[in-house]
Amino acid sequence: MKSGIKHALKILCCLALACMASAQVASHPPVGSHGATMKPAATSSTVTPVKVAPPKPVARVNGAVITENDVTRMVYSIFPYARQHGGGIPKAMEPELRKGALEMVIFEELLYQEAQRRKLQITPERLARAEAAFRKQFHSPAIYEQYLALEANGSKAVMREKIRRSLLIEQMLKTEVEQKSVVSLAETQAYYNKNVTRFEHGESVSIQTISIIPPDDATPAMRKEAKAKITDIVRLGRAAKTKKDFGHIAEQLSEDDWRTQSGDRGTVEVKNLPPEVAKVARTMKPGTVSDAIQVGGAWTVIRLNAHTPAGRTPFIQAKTKLQSELQKQKREQVRAALNQSLRKTAKIEKMS
Repeated sequence: MKSGIKHALKILCCLALACMASAQVASHPPVGSHGATMKPAATSSTVTPVKVAPPKPVARVNGAVITENDVTRMVYSIFPYARQHGGGIPKAMEPELRKGALEMVIFEELLYQEAQRRKLQITPERLARAEAAFRKQFHSPAIYEQYLALEANGSKAVMREKIRRSLLIEQMLKTEVEQKSVVSLAETQAYYNKNVTRFEHGESVSIQTISIIPPDDATPAMRKEAKAKITDIVRLGRAAKTKKDFGHIAEQLSEDDWRTQSGDRGTVEVKNLPPEVAKVARTMKPGTVSDAIQVGGAWTVIRLNAHTPAGRTPFIQAKTKLQSELQKQKREQVRAALNQSLRKTAKIEKMS
């Protein structure tokens, strides 16, 4: 199955969690390009009867009604972490999420109406494949029937039309956004050539650290104990054969905040390191462990994982990430322009 179909079906199903919890029927299932995806939440084959609440209108797009349920769906698409918040949305985030969700639902309705105006078609074969794939996302026929009751008043024909609508929106996004957002390798090279200073970088190192940090008011005995600890750590660090082994020691013995990340500080520009650490790091070979380094009243040991001299990232190394970045920027611009164009002739009414 093509990725567009998969995406449309996942989005169609993304709010089984929300709709089964609230027992509300959405007049338009969310499709949205590149929205978050959620699988059907129910896992039991037992179906509990639900009381369906009538949908509340919140907007009209050329006469087509957008309901509160449509907006709720899209909120859950935008914020898939709702499961971590007991199925709800944090109150501080809700107003902006709902505002953005409404705009996205309106955009999708405009796309659907434009697809109809152009008389775009979904072949019976493609629709049948999509419908079969959609049903497979449910854990049992009983759960699907419950979803069908909530989403389509139990009508398979209504659900089929919802799936067709999803595919039409996805088709519009593919032809009017994705295909018009392609950035060629030649365009990427041209951007690189015009912005070479962006790809220049200072000298950097990739390091892990293990630190012993006595309190500011440490007694001489405490400072002596810290020195003894760091001496043992140097020995253990040098005995560690790999980055992972060194990380285990950091997790167990280090007193700095990086211990929770196996002491890994990632890639750091040398100019941002304490001078004492920078001086040592410059003399080391990747894979080696330093002597104890005193930084103020603290002690640290570093493992050098990589050393990159100052220079410029060549195009061959930068091209993949850069091309992806440029395409994302172009996609956002094309999508925004399409949205604006569709709205010019549309009658959009929002209800307070």
